[in-house]
Amino acid sequence: METVKLGMLGLGTVGSGVLEMIENNENKIRNIIGRELSVKTVVVRHPEKHQNAATITKLTTEFEEVLNDEEIQIVVELIGGIHPAKEYIEQLLRAHKNVVTANKDLIASYGPELAALAYENHCDLMYEASVAGGIPILRTIVNSFAADNILEVKGIVNGTTNYILTQMNQKHWAYEEALKKAQELGFAEADPTNDVTGKDAAYKMIILSYFAFGAQLKIDDFKTEGIDTLNAYDVSQAESLGYVIKLVGSAKVINGGVFVDVAPTLVPEDHPLATINNEFNAVMVTGKAVGDTLFYGPGAGGLPTANSVLSDITSEVKNLIMGTSGHAFNTYQSEYVPADPDNVRYPYYLSLTMPDVSGQMLKFTRIMADIKASFSQIVQAPIKDEGIAHVAVITHELSQSQLAELKKQLQQADSIKLNAAYKVLEN
Repeated sequence: METVKLGMLGLGTVGSGVLEMIENNENKIRNIIGRELSVKTVVVRHPEKHQNAATITKLTTEFEEVLNDEEIQIVVELIGGIHPAKEYIEQLLRAHKNVVTANKDLIASYGPELAALAYENHCDLMYEASVAGGIPILRTIVNSFAADNILEVKGIVNGTTNYILTQMNQKHWAYEEALKKAQELGFAEADPTNDVTGKDAAYKMIILSYFAFGAQLKIDDFKTEGIDTLNAYDVSQAESLGYVIKLVGSAKVINGGVFVDVAPTLVPEDHPLATINNEFNAVMVTGKAVGDTLFYGPGAGGLPTANSVLSDITSEVKNLIMGTSGHAFNTYQSEYVPADPDNVRYPYYLSLTMPDVSGQMLKFTRIMADIKASFSQIVQAPIKDEGIAHVAVITHELSQSQLAELKKQLQQADSIKLNAAYKVLEN
């Protein structure tokens, strides 16, 4: 039986998972694609650290050994980051090698450019594993929603922050304690900045928006807010009001424009996303015809992500057999038109502190009246011995324009401090 030979860049957790799955599932892979898979060469920085892999594949420190090997038809990029991964992939595509990657940062920043380069060179660039780990969400959007009009994509797409928020909600841990535990368990990196500031989720929402709406966004095109400033009071207060705080990425068509954001969000306790806990991810796709559909699974980890990588590899092998390489993974493109801020409307949770004296609530309600806004729930709790009151408010729907004006007026009201303004998801 013919063997398809692969090259690989990087041999971390995911790369090791790919090797393991190819070795353990060779019979099933052979039956499905009618070919053997063999990882011929792996580029690593320190071959001495990967001696177990050296028994089944060749290890090298030289990228050119993969680039110039005519036997290698597919290269899997798993080194992460934008540079030098971008330059490596460009060289591989120009050498007419098909590329599979899990690199969300790179695809979010340069995906369309690299896809065009792949097309020019009659080869493929596949990146199912770049979003939501083991959940095959990109291929699902391309294939299963091809004839439907997608109205919204939203979800929990970062396992690190979801683990932290689960511990803060269920065990009432402080943020710092939950983050430390996430690092101990390997769910968070030693430097968790990209995760906890929402940047990782933002990259994934860029890719999801491109697949759902054809919109090519940049990370500066929309608001990104993480959980690094979230405090235990707001988690507890949200719970008492019937909500769970999750870091939610949203991309929605509103009156012909696209609204995208990543931010802590109050999710009703009976909403499907409220039940997604620990390191798991979930993406909800709303189609005009099909309505809401939920895709759930492990959002990170070696084997789940490796499974998505292997899915791309087998799809590419089928393309090679049929001679259909050179078609873009996603061909849907549409001009990005940002939604009008006056048309983007959500209820909001406001967390305020103010002097615990008469007249302060009146000042706040006058500001709300001035921007033509109202609230559905309000809770006031004094902070012991400090003469300060904590006030939690759930507003009725506010437009983005109203919210911006509210923040401006509260900033000018010296005695009232707005600590947080989080979107409230509705059922």
